[in-house]
Amino acid sequence: MKMSLKWWGALIVCAGAQAQAQADTGNNSVTLFGVMDAGITYVSNEGGHGNAKFDDGILSPNMFGLKGNEDLGGGLHAVFTLVNQFAVGTGAIQPPGKGIFGRNAWIGLDSDQYGKLTLGNQYDFMTDALFFGRTDAAMSVGGLYNFRAGPFNKIAIPYNPPYAGQFDWDRMSGQTVTNSVKYSSPSLAGFRFGMLYGFGGVPGSIGSGNTVSAGINYDNGPFGAAAAYTEAKYLSAGAPEVGIRNWGVGAHYQLGSLTTNALITTVRNTQNGGAIAEGEIGVEYLVTPSVQLGADYMYMKGNDFLNNNHAHQVTAVADYFLSKRTLVYVEAVYQRTNSGAQALISGVLDADGTSSGPSQFLTRVGVETRF
Repeated sequence: MKMSLKWWGALIVCAGAQAQAQADTGNNSVTLFGVMDAGITYVSNEGGHGNAKFDDGILSPNMFGLKGNEDLGGGLHAVFTLVNQFAVGTGAIQPPGKGIFGRNAWIGLDSDQYGKLTLGNQYDFMTDALFFGRTDAAMSVGGLYNFRAGPFNKIAIPYNPPYAGQFDWDRMSGQTVTNSVKYSSPSLAGFRFGMLYGFGGVPGSIGSGNTVSAGINYDNGPFGAAAAYTEAKYLSAGAPEVGIRNWGVGAHYQLGSLTTNALITTVRNTQNGGAIAEGEIGVEYLVTPSVQLGADYMYMKGNDFLNNNHAHQVTAVADYFLSKRTLVYVEAVYQRTNSGAQALISGVLDADGTSSGPSQFLTRVGVETRF
């Protein structure tokens, strides 16, 4: 058994590369990997009060996982992934109620020629095509605090707790689809595409409680673009089925040490008619091999059902790499809404975390390490 370190793209909300300890046997491998993030955050206004607090899983979620590959010959591989998310501050499994491998748990076959077919609890293409397609500045600018949120709680997305009914409304911080089948194509002249179907499991009603998703990516040297669509239906006893529809498009371009990102995402709750759209542009610049700076501007707008509320958000971050696996960082986020609305930055998830007014500011110092 040989132990080695290599780079691999992170599973979700992970900026940059990730070191792994891998056990190899011929062309077969089982990889142990993980990432941990913790720090101190100051929020200017949570329910009318300033708050300094320990917070973790911000620049990236805290994860521990296993990834396996068996070479079956002829370019065909048996693959699996199991990922646990946890809170550094308490050691508790995250998200609450999802189980030990609630972040990812899937098995499948991967063909060099025909693509990959997987089954289990896995990301849809809002995450796979757009986020992993590097169109979202949150990957390296701000992490969870730089995902989409604001004065839109009335949209009432069912997978959220009641005090965060619009958290992660475009699914790009890693909502998963349980009991799903997913196909991802190999690269064809720079294009990749994929489809996912999640079974609702309702006897006599195949379409109830199901999820469908599709995505496409194009990569050509420093340029990349992506588009994705997902519709998820949620069932609860004694209530009408709620359908949540998302679509998004984005692009990135890298010019030497400078990388730019542009993204548009939307959501519609088909049960109550609430809808949100956002556009953003981000930039990251590697000043030296040890120092990276990043900034992002985002504009979000709700429809009539959401009182036409809107929000501007600006995020800035400075990263200092202590090694290939460990960095320290400082970030700041400011959100300003229309008069009469209440600001809420993504990741401020306490029940009373919403600002008492139209602005909210936070700043954070943190450390992240990967293994």
